[in-house]
Amino acid sequence: MQNSAFNHSPVALDVQEVRFDQHLADTASPAEVLTTLQKARRINLDAPMYGTFAEIGAGQEVAREFFHAGGASGTIAKSISAYDMIFSDAIYGKCERYVSRERLGLMLDHEYGLLVERLSAIRGARTNFFVFADTVATGNRQGTNEAHGWLGMRFQAAPMSEPSEIVLHVRMWDKDPVLQQQALGIVGVNLVYGALYLRSEPRTLIESLQDNLGVDRIEVDMLHFSGPSFAAIDNRLMALHLVECKLSNAVMFGPQGEVLQPSEVLHKKAILVERGSFRPVTHVNVDMIACATAQFVQETAVKSKEVIVLMEITMNNLLSEGALDARDFLSRVDLLADMGFTVLISNYSEYYRLTSYFRRYTKEMIGVAVGINNLLEIFNEKYYDNLEGGILESFGRLFRNAVKLYVYPMSREAYERYIVESRNSGKTAPSAAPSILITAKNVRVDDRLASLYSHLLENHCIDSIVGFDTNILGIFSRDALKKIRDHDVIWEDMVPKSVAIAIKRRGLFGHVNMGPIQG
Repeated sequence: MQNSAFNHSPVALDVQEVRFDQHLADTASPAEVLTTLQKARRINLDAPMYGTFAEIGAGQEVAREFFHAGGASGTIAKSISAYDMIFSDAIYGKCERYVSRERLGLMLDHEYGLLVERLSAIRGARTNFFVFADTVATGNRQGTNEAHGWLGMRFQAAPMSEPSEIVLHVRMWDKDPVLQQQALGIVGVNLVYGALYLRSEPRTLIESLQDNLGVDRIEVDMLHFSGPSFAAIDNRLMALHLVECKLSNAVMFGPQGEVLQPSEVLHKKAILVERGSFRPVTHVNVDMIACATAQFVQETAVKSKEVIVLMEITMNNLLSEGALDARDFLSRVDLLADMGFTVLISNYSEYYRLTSYFRRYTKEMIGVAVGINNLLEIFNEKYYDNLEGGILESFGRLFRNAVKLYVYPMSREAYERYIVESRNSGKTAPSAAPSILITAKNVRVDDRLASLYSHLLENHCIDSIVGFDTNILGIFSRDALKKIRDHDVIWEDMVPKSVAIAIKRRGLFGHVNMGPIQG
């Protein structure tokens, strides 16, 4: 199906209505949200904006909004939906998956090249060309398939200029396919409007993606800006803002600092994750994940499976000192990336919510590496007051479908310190176990939960990490951070050498260089 608006007469509009909508768009304050119709109409009446809409998978939902707004001939050079795979391959070329970033890129490349080739000589000096594209799979009424899609906007900020681009991945939460299509049309208009009018304020642009929708209908779990309009943008900070404004509950970064799409990374993989502050990364953090990985890959359910290892930081941790410190956040992500780790930032304070998130993408085994202190927090009933079934309900969600906790030991001294700090903070903590090392096998939980803990231990839902380095068990990130700020060089012995060099070279975590950097 292909529609052309080129050289057609504009759709008749009530002049007063047009002027009123244009006035709303021009005078609206930042706090006011334009309707989808008003956004589409403003674009239709903005003479320099002209382009193509290419949509596959949910109907021409975004183009439809512009046709419905009236005056679309002033904006739409072409709208196309190559639904048939043979047609789609003939136009855009073949790719492994039709709903993928690769397919979206092929669509943007083809349509933008065609647009400029055919119209540049005629109107290029007075036109800001753009292409909007999406490739989408709506869900069925039985809910047995994933409702998601890739959306992209390639556009010129000025006539004859090099284009910029915004790419995002969305998940649609409406159960009804018709409502999913409606939501896609709205978020598509929001993207086009944001690219054209909000590009100088990328955070506002991101927040505007949920205009007239809300976060319960659309999740944006990956977003990437590129091109001259966004030359100064750090895409990691933009991805983090998705979580801040609740457009997504988790974002992911690769070892090269690139923003990743979680479903593509986690799809059908066995997953091992370590949660921490990583402020900074210490010997314990590295030893914990290395030992846990060695045990995880030997599990019967994991052998011969592809494994992804993640280091996860919660938003609560990033906000522990109040407002988000962008430099502090990037410091942590950079250090982990330097060591080759994939990083997940999530809004999932409770572990059962984190593992439920992973279950969207895989049925394979999930391992969680934790310290003794984290283990005791998991067994603290106060965190589950919001659940009708309390801690039993949370554990039912956490340990279902092949999930195991790998518990890193703690020295007796560190354990007793944790108890003192827990009591001072109003938390409850059990008394010390009669052993030099506190492990999953001898740690004491609250008496009321002792039988439950024994059951999980005996059924191998909880396991002790082995092969650890006994010389580093007293190291904690918070102590290393304090020593960095106090200019106590002992901190350098608490972190891997590469981390120490990076902290000193970049002046991270409040470090002040006192002399030449070795290494």
